[in-house]
Amino acid sequence: MTSTLNQRIQQFYDASSGLWEQTWGEHMHHGYYGADGTQKKERRQAQIDLIEELLNWADIRQADYILDVGCGIGGSTLYLAEKFQAIATGITLSPVQANRATQRAQNAGLAPTAAASPSAQFQVADALNMPFADHSFDFIWSLESGEHMPTKEKFLQECHRVLKPGGKFLFVTWCHRPTDSQPLTADEQKHLEDIYRVYCLPYVVSLPEYEAMARSLSFQAIRTADWSTAVAPFWDVVIDSAITPASIFGLLFSGWGTIQAALSLGLMQRGYQRGLIRFGLLYGEK
Repeated sequence: MTSTLNQRIQQFYDASSGLWEQTWGEHMHHGYYGADGTQKKERRQAQIDLIEELLNWADIRQADYILDVGCGIGGSTLYLAEKFQAIATGITLSPVQANRATQRAQNAGLAPTAAASPSAQFQVADALNMPFADHSFDFIWSLESGEHMPTKEKFLQECHRVLKPGGKFLFVTWCHRPTDSQPLTADEQKHLEDIYRVYCLPYVVSLPEYEAMARSLSFQAIRTADWSTAVAPFWDVVIDSAITPASIFGLLFSGWGTIQAALSLGLMQRGYQRGLIRFGLLYGEK
């Protein structure tokens, strides 16, 4: 199942990443619209603001060796490498994304050279079986890739393994609402399954479940937060941008999977509106 899912994820991003970059730029993640979600701002600025707000929330002031898990075309990886003058590595399942990210690093003057920093390198790798030695990174960043992981515990375990003692882990992912007081209804389950099918997700869990996993793996100084309100307006902006002539033209050449995802943007929008979809943050140290 994992192999088949990985192939689907690879094909989805191989097909859609070019159109996303053309329409949205290098950052393939939510934007930040203020704690109450009411700030009006240009969409790419909102995405940069999300990175900065996350770093502030986690109190990340320095990093030398960074891993970006689920790096896309390298937007966050390059940003973090430059910000911290660090050596950054990004991994993705998509060869198209890895190649484009490598090209962007070269264009930005961040291609890796002998022990030089800042630099960024990219490779195709499975986050559940990372090709890195134990204790390789002092900061691991995972922004909106955890929802793709077929085994959430194994993913967190791998991040813990490759993190250096004293290293910091910042994990941001799509979740469903907590279920401690009320289980998911049949209608909510159906809504989630529709999202899973369109965006190649195996399943999502609640933020309290992630926190319990992190504690069982001996992460320290664990903190969590729900930023759903701050990022929910992102989907309104995405929907508006998807109906421009340029985007529609691009969709026609990007394959059925990308078209289906574009036609289903309202699933995420409505998921936030009904409180089902949550934008969860988890921080921990080793």
